[in-house]
Amino acid sequence: MDSDTTGNRVLNAISDRRELINEALDEDVPSRSPERLYEATRYLLKAGGKRLRPTVALLTAESLADISTHELNYRSFPALDGSEIDVMSAATAIEVIQSFTLIHDDIMDEDDLRRGVPAVHQQYDTETAILAGDTLYAKAFELMSSTGADPANGTKAVHRLATTCTKICEGQALDVEFERQQEVLPVEYLEMVELKTAVLYGAAAATTAMLMDASDKTIQAMYRYGIDAGCAFQIQDDVLDLTVPSEELGKQRGSDLVENKETLITLHARKHGTDVDALVPDTRVSEVSEEDIDAAVESLRSTGSITYASEKATELVENAKGHLTVLPDNKPRSLLADIADFFITRRY
Repeated sequence: MDSDTTGNRVLNAISDRRELINEALDEDVPSRSPERLYEATRYLLKAGGKRLRPTVALLTAESLADISTHELNYRSFPALDGSEIDVMSAATAIEVIQSFTLIHDDIMDEDDLRRGVPAVHQQYDTETAILAGDTLYAKAFELMSSTGADPANGTKAVHRLATTCTKICEGQALDVEFERQQEVLPVEYLEMVELKTAVLYGAAAATTAMLMDASDKTIQAMYRYGIDAGCAFQIQDDVLDLTVPSEELGKQRGSDLVENKETLITLHARKHGTDVDALVPDTRVSEVSEEDIDAAVESLRSTGSITYASEKATELVENAKGHLTVLPDNKPRSLLADIADFFITRRY
């Protein structure tokens, strides 16, 4: 696997669709009254983002329809039952849910920045940020229920989006509990990652397959593709937090370790006798030097903990790509496989 070539293919696929997704977000989440609420609602959507999840949704539709060009009318897209559906609304619904979760996460974590700009609660205020998140949550269901798909398929997609949101909240609750829990098992951590992060990737692929009138087998396989790839994405984030220079990361390297956030890496290290709590001298990122992080990383490497996490992510990506055999063998399917590989070869 040539990571540079794969990365370029993925970035080109995202770039090809990002402008269309951004235009659709402008249409689907328009400015309106009350102005301050909708400014806050649109704020993160306008701040950028890779648009990975909606790209997964669109590529799933393209592969199922066996169409390999992005020059399509996603608002009137050929479904497998012969009808035409608005797959772009399904894709933007997924991105809108992602924005909702980020707004609420930043409030709970008291984070000041998101995507290089002040978090919504910092740019406006906490009350407005909560309302903006709630508005996005509701808007996502409006969009998912407005695709024009067969009513039975539309109902299934809306139900899957609802259960996905429930699972995201459960994952966030587990993440909060872990901060108070004396011992966290690797299997518990992976469950939290699946619920908090991966389920939205699963929903991106599965809801599109539902709306396209795909078989139950295909829907389940695409859901598992998103789950396995999404879990690998988060594990790679944990690896990057320790191994990529701060200037490339866009934040202080090792910040998760300093702030005592458990990852698959630290859980493995604890199991193998490392006193993880003593790896750095302070719990304030500003008080920990690059040399302190270097020493901590070397300790984690010596126990095989970073390798363990990387190998787990690779295993999950291979599983994810295996699920894609339910799709026609075409360029969009290859791009979905590339996206899974990109999740563990990226450096940001």
